[in-house]
Amino acid sequence: MLQRPIELAQYCSADFARACARWKVRQSMGRVGSCFDNAVAEATFSTIKVEYVHRHQFRTRTEARLKIATWITDFYNRRRRHSVCDGRSPIDYERSTTHVLENQAA
Repeated sequence: MLQRPIELAQYCSADFARACARWKVRQSMGRVGSCFDNAVAEATFSTIKVEYVHRHQFRTRTEARLKIATWITDFYNRRRRHSVCDGRSPIDYERSTTHVLENQAA
């Protein structure tokens, strides 16, 4: 998939790097032509756009950021079922795997 340079800039901007550092997210920038770093992010953002952003109107960027972040926190991570998580929400999946790992360690 070819991307315009403006789209690539959002992943290597100084603001984005600072946000990643603040949230303890490790940035991964693969070589040109490698789809692996980008695929998960693109799939996630696509889902967010289709299921929430394109269904709402926002008066300001600040309102959009707040409402999108709230939707991700309250619905996407807590209630929305994900096929990659065996049909559970990410929060439920993480709790179940943490519980299993704790039992294996004991």
